[in-house]
Amino acid sequence: MTDPIADFLTRIRNGAAASREIVEMPSSRLKRELARILEEQGYIEGFEVRPPGSDHRGEQLVVKLRYTIDRKPVITQLRRVSRPGRRAYVDATHIPRVLGGMGTSIISTSRGVMTGHDARRAGIGGEVVAEVW
Repeated sequence: MTDPIADFLTRIRNGAAASREIVEMPSSRLKRELARILEEQGYIEGFEVRPPGSDHRGEQLVVKLRYTIDRKPVITQLRRVSRPGRRAYVDATHIPRVLGGMGTSIISTSRGVMTGHDARRAGIGGEVVAEVW
């Protein structure tokens, strides 16, 4: 697999479109950080890391998706910004605002993975990993 982060976002997008309760995928530190941010921002109910088992080789990341009262997914769209073939780096003054502040941009900085709002407040830039709304 050439882009595990795009796979992470696609699995969540497809799971929400199919009204799945949970979505499973191979785990990594960056995927856990992305899931943490999605949980903090209220886009998903939660996540857990399952240890290796007989049905899979490595750790599995299990994401519990969130829906509105009328069963519509809270996540309308997930978009990968920085790709392996075209990285997108920004400084603190050029961090994108998603839907005028209604969405969330996820930035990988030297101080860890954080939302665009937190990175702007801290005055640091980094790689724009994804946008969620």
